[in-house]
Amino acid sequence: MIGGKKIKKSQVDEQLLDDIFKSKEEWKSIKSIIERSVEPSEHGVYELMVAEAKYFYLLREARIRKVSAMR
Repeated sequence: MIGGKKIKKSQVDEQLLDDIFKSKEEWKSIKSIIERSVEPSEHGVYELMVAEAKYFYLLREARIRKVSAMR
């Protein structure tokens, strides 16, 4: 079979929403740790920037796909 099994748009959208909520929690968690730190490490700041970029990328992707976050 050449084409393989197709994934439905609704399944991809649901996975995207799950990833958005997970990355938001990860970003908030790292941000709160950095804010409470007396002297945040470079690695911690790097992780914060990566988590923030990932979250905003997923939000942009959801906007492009016209996915609603209402559950």
